[in-house]
Amino acid sequence: MTDVALITGTSSGMGLHAAIELARSGFHVVATMRDVNRADRLLAAAAEAGTTVDVRALDVVDHAAAATLVSEIEAELGGIAVLLNNAGRGSVASAEQASMEEVRDQLEVNYLAPVNLTKLVLPGMREGGTGQILTVTSVGGAVGQPFADSYCGAKFAVEGFMQSLAPVAERFGVRVSVIEPAAVASDFVTNAERTATGGPYGEMLDAYIARSTAAFANAQSAESAGAAIAAAVLSDEYRFRWQTSEGATAFVGASLVDTDGSRVLGATRGWIAASS
Repeated sequence: MTDVALITGTSSGMGLHAAIELARSGFHVVATMRDVNRADRLLAAAAEAGTTVDVRALDVVDHAAAATLVSEIEAELGGIAVLLNNAGRGSVASAEQASMEEVRDQLEVNYLAPVNLTKLVLPGMREGGTGQILTVTSVGGAVGQPFADSYCGAKFAVEGFMQSLAPVAERFGVRVSVIEPAAVASDFVTNAERTATGGPYGEMLDAYIARSTAAFANAQSAESAGAAIAAAVLSDEYRFRWQTSEGATAFVGASLVDTDGSRVLGATRGWIAASS
């Protein structure tokens, strides 16, 4: 029986390319997206790669729909070998500027949705004694960044959840990992919520936007990031943390060894300094 990989957020970007790579590697890929009318790019890429994907609708914040989908896949296809939580959403606003609705939205998409899907697939994986759960977080899951308060908060939360779950799930043959990309050229920036405006934060925001624009101008390609995600799924080596580029590894590493927080703050202070 072909192994099944359930992937969220596959209409574009690295989720699309990860889906294609896993399908080419022999997985039955259930590729989900909120609006299946946006599947054209994915289907065209699959056809070009000489493979197929099983496109299904899923809004990840609809927990009841997620439960129905997982049940359907298990009944139709015999189980889920890989869950790849890829769907996510960005946010640009500091704490004072972000509404509580925006904060909750970040938690719903970037934290509660992957937690819910993880809970849904765990029983089948545990009973089968095997499985992989991988969650695409961000370098923002390890490095807090100016004007990304809500986004990084949600990404920190999901990394904490997954890291806490990992040793317990491992006892049942289930591997839990996070994958941390840095800047990736995709629709992610276009889809980010941007409630931050001028006011007392104006100069700092302008400096941050200028830095972010430069970073995304030299971003890792979505195809490269997707290939790195697929490689993590296919690897015989188990790691809790994977990054999609050398730059992402260096960025995350700078935070993980920063026991008093001075190294990260020393860097991020410069991100919001107005140019002279």
